[in-house]
Amino acid sequence: MRVLAGDIGGTKTLLQIAECKGAYCRAIREQRFDSASYNSFSSIVDQFLKQERKNSIKAACFGIAGPIQEKTRGQFVKVTNLPWEIHGPELKRRFKIPRLQLINDFQAIGYGIEALKKKDLVALQKGRPVKQDPRVVLGAGTGLGQGILIWDHDHYAPIATEGGHANFAPANEMQVDLARYLLKAAGRTSWELVLSGHGLVQLYSFLKTRGTEPESAEVAGAMHGDDPAAAITHAAMAKNDALANQALNLFVDIYGAQAGNLALTAGATGGVYIAGGIAPKILSRLTDGRFMQAFLNKGKMKNYVAAIPVQVVINLKVGLVGAVLAAARLK
Repeated sequence: MRVLAGDIGGTKTLLQIAECKGAYCRAIREQRFDSASYNSFSSIVDQFLKQERKNSIKAACFGIAGPIQEKTRGQFVKVTNLPWEIHGPELKRRFKIPRLQLINDFQAIGYGIEALKKKDLVALQKGRPVKQDPRVVLGAGTGLGQGILIWDHDHYAPIATEGGHANFAPANEMQVDLARYLLKAAGRTSWELVLSGHGLVQLYSFLKTRGTEPESAEVAGAMHGDDPAAAITHAAMAKNDALANQALNLFVDIYGAQAGNLALTAGATGGVYIAGGIAPKILSRLTDGRFMQAFLNKGKMKNYVAAIPVQVVINLKVGLVGAVLAAARLK
């Protein structure tokens, strides 16, 4: 069966056509698109399918960065970080696809977790995984995604959440000041406001106002480019810039703390998976112990979270892999 799958985010859209037999799927064709360069998702699909034989696609699944809504006329989603509205029935009708499903991007990642190989993961904590117990996945990128994986007969079924928009909880005095800064700057706090590309820029700006480290002219200039978060990350990782380093360290502290929070909330004794576009780029900062120190800082629940496996997903196409598998399972 030939399927169409997509991973749609605020920055990029990945589409793939695969040939599937049962749970085994072989990629036929794949293409990346700059999401912001298109005024709709349909225009991307239209361009991608021009090379495809008419009516060859039997099922499709798209993992989308945004909450999926069930309307009377079918599935609908307003993409969180794009001015797009995606309507499942409209896509199904326009492209003549018999079976089509929209899922949250972290649902797609959740489906993809089981298909990953050892080389796709980096362990931060080995732990003692409990077979078929809940798992969680979270990942910072354009935004902050979070999902819960529940065992369902013979595979893990992902449950989408919007937990990234829950209120940020400070873990020390500096983070209390950060919460005050966010309240003044944004009128509220959330995990996504600090754990995302934009969040890293917020952390840098916060620390800059504190004046504990001076801002270098080089980094200040680089931040006027297209991707200020990348400029900060590069300055910290490659240049060892003091202010950028402090911002990235604070980012890692908060990331580890929220990963531990989610593990406790979901009872994720099956494992924690750190996905998203940022983690592979700062891998050495996640493996140096700082992330896990924050993860384990849970008071009397420290021993509980110390038994939970924690792994970083370094395969950036995990969401696309999951969408392919979800499409292959459509009946």
